Amino acid sequence: MIRVQEADFDVGAELAKLTDGNTAVGGLAVFVGLVRDMAGGSGISAMTLEHYPAMTEKMLAEIEAEAQARWPLEASLIIHRYGRLEPGDQIVLVAAASAHREAAFEACQFLMDWLKTKAPFWKLEETDQGAQWVDARSSDDAAAARWVKRDPDAAE
Repeated sequence: MIRVQEADFDVGAELAKLTDGNTAVGGLAVFVGLVRDMAGGSGISAMTLEHYPAMTEKMLAEIEAEAQARWPLEASLIIHRYGRLEPGDQIVLVAAASAHREAAFEACQFLMDWLKTKAPFWKLEETDQGAQWVDARSSDDAAAARWVKRDPDAAE
């Protein structure tokens, strides 16, 4: 299940809906991202997230489908907010439910790593030095690279 929304979300209620009645779930891994008040040594007073709805939702669906194909998941959830957010506000909720914890943990990490690098969101931070667009981070790319499937027959 994916949702891109401006409104805040209730983590407990969302997780209850995700697992309601599914007694095959033995593990639920969850990540909740919050807006920080600092980035790169600069104070942040707010962040505005923009997206192109059709493109963003399509990519999130592809990311979720990839997780479903790689791990035996009972359910998964991605909620990502857009609009103007302030430090401490919830920005993203990712959850992966599986019969076993290992699949839930790995799928949750995969979902976040690929979301950070593949989902088309643009972030404008309001800092001490004025507003500035956030560039892609090499650390996010490195985290996502571990999930790239390698062809075992390919020459190295």
